[in-house]
Amino acid sequence: MRFRFSPEDEAFRTELREFIRTELPKVRQGESFTKKLAAKGWLTMSWPREYGGQEANHIRQLVYNEEMSYNRAPGTTMGIDRVGPTIILFGTEEQKAEFLPRIANDDITWCQGFSEPGAGSDLASLQTRAVQDGDFYVVNGSKIWTSNAQNADYMILLTRTDPDAPKHRGISYFLLDMKSPGIEVRPLVQMTGQAGFNQVFFDNVRVPVKNMIGEKNRGWYVSTATLDFERSGIRRVVDGVRIFEETVAYAKRTPARELPRAGSGGTPQYWGAGGPLSATSNQRPATLFDLPHIRHALADIGVGLHVGRLMCYRVAWMQSRQMIPNYEASMAKTFGTELQQRLARVAINMLGLHGQLRGPSAPLGGALSQYYLSSVSLTIAAGTSEINRNIISQRGLGLPRD
Repeated sequence: MRFRFSPEDEAFRTELREFIRTELPKVRQGESFTKKLAAKGWLTMSWPREYGGQEANHIRQLVYNEEMSYNRAPGTTMGIDRVGPTIILFGTEEQKAEFLPRIANDDITWCQGFSEPGAGSDLASLQTRAVQDGDFYVVNGSKIWTSNAQNADYMILLTRTDPDAPKHRGISYFLLDMKSPGIEVRPLVQMTGQAGFNQVFFDNVRVPVKNMIGEKNRGWYVSTATLDFERSGIRRVVDGVRIFEETVAYAKRTPARELPRAGSGGTPQYWGAGGPLSATSNQRPATLFDLPHIRHALADIGVGLHVGRLMCYRVAWMQSRQMIPNYEASMAKTFGTELQQRLARVAINMLGLHGQLRGPSAPLGGALSQYYLSSVSLTIAAGTSEINRNIISQRGLGLPRD
């Protein structure tokens, strides 16, 4: 394996960086960044040409995702990275004609109706029912942790259509119009102060039979493909790279001031950004980065980010060879999200009480407090670490289910 990108991919990376540098600042002026990406064909570059794509290989798509994540640019949508590919694989020709052009042009937004109050990690135990009534299914139940449901046009929805079948075999997958009568969306305020998640209630909601994706009672197997698309992105590692670089830069420029001590002897103590820090050598540290335990902790995170990146590269390489990175995607997802949580803990502890501050005058503009709080959900979304470890152990190591 060559551990480098082709000259063509590097040229694309350069072009993409220049585009981001020029166009991303215009978002503050009300311009749509994703619409401009759609106009260039970059939103769906890996899709087949017949569906609005460029048939770019997975490595080119990885370069795109990597640059978008690093530059904190809105470079993809749920429709692009999950719903569209699922429709391409399992949808009817009518569904492809109706939805794929709208997704490719960024004319439709989506949310994901999978988890329920009693069916999170054990998703196959979901109980939201769909009962057929002529040309419609009537849906009753609720979903939770539904990101962006308050703004979405459509939902990808898992329901139970055969309550007597084994739990993995009685589930069907639908595309649901969020303007349908009987839908109630209740935002859930998180500890970050945001309301990105929602609980969604269905009271006799009618969804057309033609909006079922795949076969009746076989929706679980469609949903696993959707989840594989979600778990395989490099964003779960690269999102941490930028905050890591900013944390290291902050540590290098922030003085470690010595605390006054009574008497003599003992280990020197120094005042960092938020509290006392002990030095483990006799060398007088000038900055936080000069303190060995901080420098070593950051070095450990830096090595982890390189490892995580290579794991994501492996997933993309496998996809480019028409291989299915099932447990490999779970490995990359689990490692990347847990690494980001470690980074958040190291950074927030380095800042001490100052790490809780927000606003422009706070360290790193207050980004660390937000990052620390939001990192809690990373090992839950797209499948908990426990579920992903089960996938790794069973499908990767061949261990028994029980």
